[in-house]
Amino acid sequence: MFLSQLKSPGGDRVVAARVDDKAWIVPGAGSTRDLALAAIAAGHGLEAEVTARGQGEPVDLAAALAEGRVLLPLDHDDPAHLHLTGTGLTHLGSAATRNSMHAKADAEALTDSMKMFRMGLEGGKPQGHAVGVQPEWFYKGNGVNAVAPGAALVSPGFALDAGEEPEVAGLYLIGPDGTPFRLGFALANEFSDHVTERGNYLWLAHSKLRPASYGPEMLVGNLPDHVEGTSRILRNGRVIWEKPFLSGESNMSHSLANLEHHHFKYALFRQPGDVHVHFFGTATLSFADGIKARGGDVFQIESPAFGLPLSNPLDQQQNGEAPVAVATL
Repeated sequence: MFLSQLKSPGGDRVVAARVDDKAWIVPGAGSTRDLALAAIAAGHGLEAEVTARGQGEPVDLAAALAEGRVLLPLDHDDPAHLHLTGTGLTHLGSAATRNSMHAKADAEALTDSMKMFRMGLEGGKPQGHAVGVQPEWFYKGNGVNAVAPGAALVSPGFALDAGEEPEVAGLYLIGPDGTPFRLGFALANEFSDHVTERGNYLWLAHSKLRPASYGPEMLVGNLPDHVEGTSRILRNGRVIWEKPFLSGESNMSHSLANLEHHHFKYALFRQPGDVHVHFFGTATLSFADGIKARGGDVFQIESPAFGLPLSNPLDQQQNGEAPVAVATL
């Protein structure tokens, strides 16, 4: 089952469910978050909650997406209570690009990135209920940085690069007692500034403070062990770069459970009612192939496992970097 949020032709906010080629409005659901809270209160799963409500009017999701009416599949009324975070160096092959960005003069010396990647290979998939090695972790912002499918990803004027990262994101809601509930997974573009990161790996934190998009649909249930997709960039309607990407645990150096533990082990991230969107990483970047995106380019990420493709145009601000004046009160 897939869930999505959209605006009806009349402007009302609704939740749509889809199974195979049949999509319908979920009766009485104004948001995915409200639907999930109701499922938690009832003591059953999200799919069971949707099924219990029956089927409302049919909906054409592809048409809604083309008309710009599709919203993020999970959000929060208060953007400050939606957290965008992620982990890097989690996919087999992901260290190659990072290592080349941060290579040391001594070819025999391991970069810190390669050391981190090897730690994941050796201890990222613990057996049983053991806790594995912690991954690289980063913060992308709150709901202010969450961009709907089809909407523009804005690169600030001070950015040195504007590059896509095709990923799978986990979508979570914290229950009333502080329990993290995984609602599902979605395609995601973990938009980043790779030139800034290349300048010094300690600038990774700065490079990640950019908008991101996910959706259009959320896959309810488990993530397939093997995910195949395609990432491409279109310029003036033409494909200028295209490459397959892989995800799922069989292509990762960490288990999902380990990545989730090392995020939610912090009480800060277990506040009741909060929403979390956690990006699991990638090994595929156009930046690694020397591509530099321009304003007006369109990033497109698709995978059969996740339904409709995720597309976002790039909007590059040209105002440069001016000092921010802080007022004294």
